[in-house]
Amino acid sequence: MLCTTEKKVKMKETKQHFDAVVVGLGKTGISCVRYLLSKDLKIAVTDSRMDPPGLSILKTECTSVPVFLGEINAEILLSSDQIILSPGVSLNNEAVKQAIANGTPIFGDIEIFCQQAKAPIIAISGSNGKSTVTTLITEMTRQAGLKTSVGGNLGTPALDLLNEDIPDIYVLELSSFQLETTFSLNAHASVVLNISSDHMDRHTNLYEYINVKKKIYSGNGLMVINKDDDAVKAMDDNSRQSISFTLNRPEKNNFGTIIKNNEVWLCQGDNKIIRQDELGIKGEHNVANALAAIALATSMNVPFDSMIKTLKSFSGLEHRCQRVARIKKVDWFNDSKATNIGACIASIKSLCVLGKIILIAGGDSKGANLSSLTPIITKYVKHVLLLGVDAKKIANVIDSEVTYDFVNDMTEAVNTANDLAEAGEVVLLAPACASLDMYESYQERGAAFVTAINMLEAC
Repeated sequence: MLCTTEKKVKMKETKQHFDAVVVGLGKTGISCVRYLLSKDLKIAVTDSRMDPPGLSILKTECTSVPVFLGEINAEILLSSDQIILSPGVSLNNEAVKQAIANGTPIFGDIEIFCQQAKAPIIAISGSNGKSTVTTLITEMTRQAGLKTSVGGNLGTPALDLLNEDIPDIYVLELSSFQLETTFSLNAHASVVLNISSDHMDRHTNLYEYINVKKKIYSGNGLMVINKDDDAVKAMDDNSRQSISFTLNRPEKNNFGTIIKNNEVWLCQGDNKIIRQDELGIKGEHNVANALAAIALATSMNVPFDSMIKTLKSFSGLEHRCQRVARIKKVDWFNDSKATNIGACIASIKSLCVLGKIILIAGGDSKGANLSSLTPIITKYVKHVLLLGVDAKKIANVIDSEVTYDFVNDMTEAVNTANDLAEAGEVVLLAPACASLDMYESYQERGAAFVTAINMLEAC
């Protein structure tokens, strides 16, 4: 790969023409640069930030392209035959909108991947549970002996997967931001797990968000439908092959749950697969995730034995309703990945059986309507500790029956929770908000929570 001295060029200094411009660095942007360079294309990179993530990699690895920093300027976009947009950059960016008006093709890395992939794709999206189902189906197919490559919104950027040997199956986790700029997806099987209000700072309204999610069902592959979610249920297409899952008794050969001898079983039709209490992941929402993964795995003829082994052994992902500690008979759970209302509600409902909850919440609510939190908090939460830029917005939807406090940081939240919690109760970090107002990522937020808990144990 060609490597030269890095060039940072001011917008007004260039009248060059490029085969493609990558908008936005980070993991996805770097993977796009690598891929386009491998095709001997003349490219440029632009980012609104002066020091974006991934810049140091360009400096040390491959800097044969000019890098335009500090703004996404229409001039550099209009000088290109095509634009590859990173998921973090909105189509509503003014420079991007000018390029669209000019007729410049705009797409993302997933679109390029879909055009080049030589193996079937299983595609997973939804407001919550994407990473859990992506991991489950990956482990199920590998348990069955299939060579499986996984990436997209989770783990490896999609274009980097093309550097590997062709697998038996690709498993892609896809966000609404990635689906926005994808047009050629024709997955072997795909699922929208659920819909809840999310990214309303990016999408015009919930209707637009739903329509973007629906793009995962493009093509003619198997549609896996959540019958318990009205928005997803409405996406079903009678002219297509589809299969459904539900937390209730399923119809015909679909997936759901049945009760036999006072035991809850995950099943296909009347065929029992695994008892709910045998699942390594807990909570009603994870039963739905397990059923979705089973339905997807069935499309690849994965034996039930392989599915069952995976479902028993997989105990969940870090920062996703992860039990961190038990201190003085109080259980502490880290669900920092609960970055929207639906995820927060699911987390509370899955843990309420353990006892009353002290909830740590707040951050950037991304323009969401928070009112659906009210009845859940009223029913299951003893006290709420609020932090972050939208703490007051959450406070405004808390019923007067529930007490709350504002805290400045995670350490104060954990120390206050420790003072309030009584034996048999639960302290839960489920923010219902993104983390970027205070942290680099939800992982960093979760790590701060765990560190503060560890300090309690050390005292």
